[in-house]
Amino acid sequence: MPGTWVRSLSLQLWVASMVALAISLTLIVSLVLGAFYYFPDKMWQEDENSQLAHRIAEGIRYDVNGTPVSLDLEPRIDWLLKVAPEEVMYRIFDQQGQLLLFSTDGAAMSDRHPWGRQGLALLADSQQKISINGEEYSLLTRKIEHNGHFFYQQLATNTLFNRAMMDTKLRPIPHVIGWTLFIASIVFAILFPLIFRFLLRPLRIASRAAASITPANLQTRLAIDDVPSEIKPLMAAFNDALSRLEKGFKVQQEFLASVAHELQTPLTLLRGQIELQTDIREPGLMFREIDLMARQVRQLLHLAEVSEQQNYTFGDVDRDEVAGDVIDYLQPKARGRQVTLLLQTAVDLPLIRADKGALFILLKNLIENAIHVTPADHAVKVIIEAAAIRVVDNGPGIPAENLPLLFTRFWRGAETVSEGAGLGLAICKEIATAHRWLITVETSGQGTHFVLWL
Repeated sequence: MPGTWVRSLSLQLWVASMVALAISLTLIVSLVLGAFYYFPDKMWQEDENSQLAHRIAEGIRYDVNGTPVSLDLEPRIDWLLKVAPEEVMYRIFDQQGQLLLFSTDGAAMSDRHPWGRQGLALLADSQQKISINGEEYSLLTRKIEHNGHFFYQQLATNTLFNRAMMDTKLRPIPHVIGWTLFIASIVFAILFPLIFRFLLRPLRIASRAAASITPANLQTRLAIDDVPSEIKPLMAAFNDALSRLEKGFKVQQEFLASVAHELQTPLTLLRGQIELQTDIREPGLMFREIDLMARQVRQLLHLAEVSEQQNYTFGDVDRDEVAGDVIDYLQPKARGRQVTLLLQTAVDLPLIRADKGALFILLKNLIENAIHVTPADHAVKVIIEAAAIRVVDNGPGIPAENLPLLFTRFWRGAETVSEGAGLGLAICKEIATAHRWLITVETSGQGTHFVLWL
C-alpha cells in the first residue's frame, strides 16, 4: 500500500508542484528584494520622488492670474516637510526662472544649487544627482501646466534619508513574505488535490468505461469529447485497438460457422453414400463412427463458441420453457434407452438473465449424460427451484477420485459407457462461468445430482 501511494501520479504532481511553487516564489522574492537593496534609485527613490512631487503639485493653489501663491498639502506630506526640512525640499519657478514657492530650506537650496535657476527647460522631466553641503541629493525637475501657463517644479530628497526610509519600510517585508509563502503553501496544498481531482475527472470516467468493456460488449467505445487534449491520442489508440479486437472476434465467429458447415456437410454426404451402397459390410458400425464424429465436431464447435463471452446474447429467459424444450428434444433418446424423463418445477418462478441457447446446451449435456448412466426402467429427474436447477440420475455414481476431473476438457473416466469426446461437462462449465453460475456435484452409489446454482 505505501509503495502504491508513493507511485501515485497525484502525489508526484503534488510534490513537484509544491517544490516548483516554493522555488518560484523564493526566486521572485529574492530578485525583488535584491533589486530594492542594490538598485534603490531605480526601484524606489525615483518612483517615490515622482509620487511625492505629483502630490505637491496637486496641492498648488493659484491666484486669479494663474500664478502659484500657496500650497494646500495632505497632512502626511505637510508633516514630512516640517519634520525633515533639510532632507526633503521643493521649489516652484515660473518660465523665466523666478522662484514663486519653496519649502523652508528651498530658498537656500536655490542658492546652493549648482545650476541655479538656469537650464530648467533642459532639466525638465529628469532626475539628477546633486551635492548640497557635501551630501548627496536626488533632484527631480518637472514641468507642470495650469490654464495655459507653464511652471517648473523641483524636488530634492536626501539620498541617505531615502535609504533610511526604504530600510524602515522593507525591514518587515521578509517576514510578511515568509508568512505569505507559508499560508500560500498551505492553501495550495489543500486546493491542489481538489483541483487535480476535478481536472482528472474525465480520465476517471474513461477508466471506468474501459473497465466495463468485456468481450460481451466490444462495440463500446470510450468518449473523447471532454477528455484533455494530451490524453486524446491515448484514448483514440485504445478505441482503435477495440475496433481491431472486435473485428478479430467477428472473423473468428465467421470461421467457426464456416468450419461447422464444412465439417458437417461432408459427414452428412458420407452417411448418405453409405446408405446407398448395399454391398458395404457392417454399415451400422460405420454409421456409428460417422455419428460419433459428427457429435465430436458439434461439441468442439460448441466449446469454441461458449468459451468466448461475445458469443452470448443475454435476455430474460423462462427456465421452465428451456428445460421443457430440452426434455422434448431428448425424449427419443430416453425412450430408446427405456429411461423416463421427469420435470418438477416450482410455481411462478421469475425470469432469469441468460443466453437461452447456451442454457439449452448446458441442460442438454447434463440430462444427456444422466440418460446414458441411468439403467432401463428408471427415471432422470429435472428439478427447477428458485435458486437452482437439479439433474438427478439413478446411475452407479462417480468415484470420489474422479470428481476433481469431471469438468476437464477431453477427460473421460475408465468406467465411462457413453460415447463422446469428453467435452460435454467442459462446455457446461464454460457456460456457467459466462453466466456467473456455479455447478456442483453430489454423488453416491445410488445416483448423481448435478446442481446448477443460478
